[in-house]
Amino acid sequence: MKLDLYMKPTCPFCHRVMDVITEMGVGDQITMHDVSADPTALQTLIEVGGTNQVPCLFIDGKPMYESGDIVEWLRANL
Repeated sequence: MKLDLYMKPTCPFCHRVMDVITEMGVGDQITMHDVSADPTALQTLIEVGGTNQVPCLFIDGKPMYESGDIVEWLRANL
């Protein structure tokens, strides 16, 4: 399973997701993309996801938005 998290370090909702990733110790299973520092990541987020909303977790290329949904998915699947 390929997991990519698109985020911004200043976003409190992104921090919520990243805190859970750290708490669970699964950071090595998820590739992080900082859209505020990487224009290519931002472009990918917009092209594939259709919006620049973060956090966005791509699960095998399919986007999932909303920090609560992402946290719930992480807890159930990792």
